[in-house]
Amino acid sequence: MLSHRAIWDGIDALARRHGLSVSALAKLAGFDATAFNVSKRVGKDGRPRWPSTESIAKVLEATGESFETFFQGAGAYTQGASTGRLSTVPLLGLAQAGTGGFFDSAGFPAGQGWDEVALPTPGDNGVYALEVQGDSMEPLYREGDRIVVSPTEQVRRGDRVVVKTRDGEVMAKILARQTAKQIELHSMNPAYPPRTFELKDIEWMARIIWASQ
Repeated sequence: MLSHRAIWDGIDALARRHGLSVSALAKLAGFDATAFNVSKRVGKDGRPRWPSTESIAKVLEATGESFETFFQGAGAYTQGASTGRLSTVPLLGLAQAGTGGFFDSAGFPAGQGWDEVALPTPGDNGVYALEVQGDSMEPLYREGDRIVVSPTEQVRRGDRVVVKTRDGEVMAKILARQTAKQIELHSMNPAYPPRTFELKDIEWMARIIWASQ
């Protein structure tokens, strides 16, 4: 899995390839000049701060680079990275994910009907991709985008997650709040209201770690 340092190294390498400082790169992508400063990479509480997927997507758009070259600059140890090949992970449409038989009880891919897609991400630890369908994830993710999901990553408040309820509903949301008994999920599209679930009604919850846009 890509580490916190590797992601930031990728941003530094991207800036160097274009003869820019990280401040100039941030401004080119439409951010505040301090957005990528070293001081912004760790929070006041000592926790690592990760650049968001949309931030990296804007940087790549501004420089005309691809996810593949970014991951190479980040030192990604994807399967076959040294030869420029991408890793193949299971792929399923988000709308089909809740129809049953595609996941085990822990949220790992299972059963038949999965396709495959080559993405710059490790193909182990149960990582898989879901193809966005509909508008519930706009404006962050749009129909046809592929979100990369890891059932083994620790989930914290504010993370983007895929959740499956015991009723079979699968949804991509933001984990807004979690207590010993409940979770509160917010939609990425403000047109969709927040939803609250009892933890006993949740089968599994997995973190969205990347997106191919």
